Amino acid sequence: MDEELHRTIREAINGSKDAFATLVRRFKDHVYRYAYGMLGDPMEAEDASQEAFIKCYYALSRLENEFSFSSWLNRIISNVCVDRLKKRQKEFSSAKGTLGTFEYEDAQDRRRTEHLKITIEDAMTQLSPEHRQVIVLHDVQGYRYEEITELLGIPLGTVKSRLNAARLVLRIEMKKGELQ
Repeated sequence: MDEELHRTIREAINGSKDAFATLVRRFKDHVYRYAYGMLGDPMEAEDASQEAFIKCYYALSRLENEFSFSSWLNRIISNVCVDRLKKRQKEFSSAKGTLGTFEYEDAQDRRRTEHLKITIEDAMTQLSPEHRQVIVLHDVQGYRYEEITELLGIPLGTVKSRLNAARLVLRIEMKKGELQ
């Protein structure tokens, strides 16, 4: 991180609302992408992002080291998303837009792409929040194993086993989707 960011974090810790607003602007896209990857719903991701920043604001005075701000904020959004997933009676059946937009050559290609998108979204709903966390962090956001252990506060072996288990569930669910 650059010195200006560290200064902004220190100012926010010391109570500057302007500095906190600067942090929100800097990290809002990252927080939203993570929430969207975990929750699969744009509106819920927006709500989770706002909740995470509110929690961050009220807990900022307890942040001991401005160098750990980014990983600390990641833990906050991760916890918010896991809590939201656990509160759901039944996980979502499909969310629009998870895979982004594509250009289609023909109607058949479009149908195949839409079917694949729904299959992946349905497969993701079969993952536990813990497994979804590691898939989103590693396979979607590109974090390394060591970074995930720090973000989630779990051992390296647990990260690897959760990622392996999550990929296995996704493979099984994707094959089921191909049969439909």
